[in-house]
Amino acid sequence: MARAAGVTEAPAAPADADEPRRPARRRRRSSRVSSLPLHLMLLPAVVVVIIYEYGPMVGIVMAFQDYVPAFGFFGSDWVGFDNFEFVLSLPDTRQVVWNTIFIASMKIVAGLIAPLVTALLLNEVGKAAFRRSVQTVIYLPHFMSWVILGGILIDVLSPSDGIVNQILGVFGVDPIYFLGDNDWFPYTLVASDVWKEFGFTTIVYLAAITSIDPTLYEVASVDGAGRLRQTWHITLPGMAPIIVLLATLSLGNVLNAGFEQVFVMYSPQVYDSGDIIDTFVFRLGLIDFQYSAAAAVGLFKSVVSLLFIGLSYFLAVRFARYRIF
Repeated sequence: MARAAGVTEAPAAPADADEPRRPARRRRRSSRVSSLPLHLMLLPAVVVVIIYEYGPMVGIVMAFQDYVPAFGFFGSDWVGFDNFEFVLSLPDTRQVVWNTIFIASMKIVAGLIAPLVTALLLNEVGKAAFRRSVQTVIYLPHFMSWVILGGILIDVLSPSDGIVNQILGVFGVDPIYFLGDNDWFPYTLVASDVWKEFGFTTIVYLAAITSIDPTLYEVASVDGAGRLRQTWHITLPGMAPIIVLLATLSLGNVLNAGFEQVFVMYSPQVYDSGDIIDTFVFRLGLIDFQYSAAAAVGLFKSVVSLLFIGLSYFLAVRFARYRIF
């Protein structure tokens, strides 16, 4: 039979056109079912995070109120940005922010250099038993709280009977008030923080060294390169990605100078050099009962820290190809 002029028939779809899609749908469905127990295992942790991390964020509203505990969030007067203006007008605010940035920056720099040097030195140790023993010894302080370490440091650094000042006295050095002198206190914080934490980062660097191809060292040795040149031209370039990653991620800690450490070790006589944002907020809110002003300072720090964390992850993706998702 002849077809009508100007009319074209659409080609009939094959009967099995949807067949290739069905296995993919089944795979996705089976993947969801198989991952369901993992999501259920994660559920308690998600609930805890929501309750204790996101729940307290309701208190952010205090930063914009003249908060009175008897009236609560809904009965307290709204004052807008008056609390921020009040905090900025305090004479100690600039010094506190400077102390925080100064101490945190020194911790970041020292916390990257000290473990890197230690890892390079341990990598040159031939005896594995000795290397593992040193790793254990330097890693141990990481598991101790600042309450314990603070008490130890207060005794060790005591100007009257501390072992450090006794050793310095043998060489004719006058007693140094490490925890009571504004000139010494910030550097004491940095040194003690590095002593506590550098063992953990050292293990991270050692793991990066083990991923370097050993044949590179063999070829360099055949070409006459010594240990120093091998370290400079092979070990350090091989560790560069992890070094860049740790350096960029540490930018998020620019305003985190370590509340627990400072709170345990500082005293009113070193407020000029050791008072940081966290201890300032603690005294402002829980000792002076200025809840709204303390909330304003905490909110300011959180926003700035969020910006630095975002910048650090952007740099980590840009230079170290590190992604969370």
